[in-house]
Amino acid sequence: MERKTHIAVVSVPIVSHQIAISEFIKKLLNLHPNKFHITLIIPVLDSLSNASKSIIASLSSLNVDTIVLPPINLPPQTVPTLKLPLSMSLTMPYIIDALKTKTSKLVAIIADYFAYEVFSFAKKLNILSYTYFPSSATVLSLCFHSKVLDETISGEFKDLQEPIKIPGCVPIQGTDLPSSFQDRNSESYNHFLLRSKGINLCDGILVNSFVELESQAVKALIEESINVSHPPVYMVGPIIQQNCDNTQNESQCLSWLDEQKPNSVVFVSFGSGGTISQNQMNELALGLELSSQKFLWVVREPNDIASAIYFDVSNSKKDPLSFLPKGFLERTNKQGFLVSNWAPQVEILSHKAIGGFVTHCGWFSTLECVVNGVPIVAWPLFAEQRMNATILADGIKIAIRPTIDNVSGVVEKVEIVNVLKRLIVDEGIEIRRRMKVLKDAAANAMKVDGSSIITMSQLVTKWTKMEGFDEN
Repeated sequence: MERKTHIAVVSVPIVSHQIAISEFIKKLLNLHPNKFHITLIIPVLDSLSNASKSIIASLSSLNVDTIVLPPINLPPQTVPTLKLPLSMSLTMPYIIDALKTKTSKLVAIIADYFAYEVFSFAKKLNILSYTYFPSSATVLSLCFHSKVLDETISGEFKDLQEPIKIPGCVPIQGTDLPSSFQDRNSESYNHFLLRSKGINLCDGILVNSFVELESQAVKALIEESINVSHPPVYMVGPIIQQNCDNTQNESQCLSWLDEQKPNSVVFVSFGSGGTISQNQMNELALGLELSSQKFLWVVREPNDIASAIYFDVSNSKKDPLSFLPKGFLERTNKQGFLVSNWAPQVEILSHKAIGGFVTHCGWFSTLECVVNGVPIVAWPLFAEQRMNATILADGIKIAIRPTIDNVSGVVEKVEIVNVLKRLIVDEGIEIRRRMKVLKDAAANAMKVDGSSIITMSQLVTKWTKMEGFDEN
């Protein structure tokens, strides 16, 4: 029997991160079948969600071993920005114990950015270790320069009048830095600095992006890694989810799309963890209606906390559609299609009827837009999403960002009408042209002789040599 190279992969208790790293595993096994034995370690917050169980099932068919760790229960009053870093710190002893059972055979450990504490363990045992970075190369550049920003800028970043300059990035307003960077006296801020320092212990950073999408940021990162100021950076994307399991309701929305004209429908969804307030839901609904634009909207129960369901594994029994403005469903019956809670985003974004995507700017959703050439309305909610929105709107110029009203604190219906008109009619043609260029570049990066696939193959060669045999 052919000997296989053993790699451990460490995820975090967030479904979107689990999907991202599991898709990387699938790509690796698809490109190099029968070369790897992979063990996936999954931490759990409160209880294992059904979505996580589906991920585990999809990987088990590929002979990926999964270790599900004991649940971590945080105090109910834990602030949202602290839930992930605290849960990872508390579950780290379980992760280390799981890795210890594998060390005699392990060649490399690939860990989510939030699991950075495993890298010191890997160093002690001379095991190669890599960060799987869940966001953009531009956000990674912020991580590497966070210490300098912390030491050279006084006061809160959000109060700065001038934008912040990060190598390879368009200027970023302080208010658009990640949520964890908004209060320098908070534990969240300290954890951000610790993570940014911790990933310097690994042997390389795998970024789910590609050179053409973030050329300046990638150039800056490569130049800095040559000067040994941080580990080498490997662009391995875009790796996206390939398909979704459709239920009857989701199949109905695809059937509805089949009846629409090409590039005529705006898809509205705020990701797997995002929520908007009741006031914002009302304005969004009325804005969609007033725009006369065809739309497909994934509706969730409103909440004043933008990341309300990011960690929530429970299923609300309330019908999200019941929170919509009175008469909205009847008035927009022929204009739009509404789906409660979840829709097959991969299939929707690849549909010819989709002309734009109102998105929270999560990096996975962003890559799905690029791969399918879909123009973006950048509507960030939390985490690093505001920074992503700046990159997309001001840097790459493939997105339009709505203006938030200073008084109401929401994007009002008139602005929504304006933004949709700009996306579909006024600026849409030019954005689609730029998107077409990036779509082609993304496809080329993932070809056999493409930049990202070559990068992955070079890593594989390194890992298999560590095991004592060469790739053929």
